[in-house]
Amino acid sequence: FRCFRCRSAFPCGAALREHLGTPCQPRPHKCRSCPKRFASVRSLRKHRRVHRDGALSCPDCGKTLTSEASLVTHRRIHTGERPFSCPECGKGFMATKSLSKHRQAQHGGGFICPECGKSLSSHPALVSHRRIHTGERPYECPECGKGFMAVRSLSKHRKIHREGAAATGTCAEHRRRVCEECGKAFRDGAALRRHQRVHTGEKPFGCPECGKSFCASSSLVIHRRSHTGERPFLCDSCDKSFVSRSSLVKHLRTHLRK
Repeated sequence: FRCFRCRSAFPCGAALREHLGTPCQPRPHKCRSCPKRFASVRSLRKHRRVHRDGALSCPDCGKTLTSEASLVTHRRIHTGERPFSCPECGKGFMATKSLSKHRQAQHGGGFICPECGKSLSSHPALVSHRRIHTGERPYECPECGKGFMAVRSLSKHRKIHREGAAATGTCAEHRRRVCEECGKAFRDGAALRRHQRVHTGEKPFGCPECGKSFCASSSLVIHRRSHTGERPFLCDSCDKSFVSRSSLVKHLRTHLRK
């Protein structure tokens, strides 16, 4: 029995209920070397590398950074690389944080994941999405103890316990193609395996230019255009070009609103 707020474990439901009646620390994992606290052991271990390995230095200007990711972002000041493009206006940015600020100020929205650059429609959606990277699963099934990243995923999972697992034949085959995390169904096993990378955080497709990795090969193809400058999708109305068809479709809506 695990608390969804602080991830503390308890031997029985009564102990958990007693715990839930008191305030708890939402970031229970504290670093021994500094005051920082973290929601998951994985995040704490990642942070601990800063103390263990020491700071990293920029070879161009000598500035010290606390993580590999910070160093990669900082070096874009020297290289001029702007890999994060605004889907509304095409403007490029060195960091997802800068893109988020731009979209909120200029286009009225857009919450960007600092790990993968994905744009979310709201802050709660961003919090939920980031669990893909942290591995946090705050919603636990009381029947079997399995953890989930979202309440909706837990609700779908609990139907398995309510309805039972007696189905055979075609129904059993169908279940093998259904994602246990979110309940989404797929036409074949290969499509299901590709989808499951969203939940596991697996990113087997790496960019040879900058090292950024992706869940799908199609995402890598689109990303590499930020390095090559290729923009194969052209707007017939204004000759503006885009790196992906989805960016072009979003842009075309601006013409429809005029």
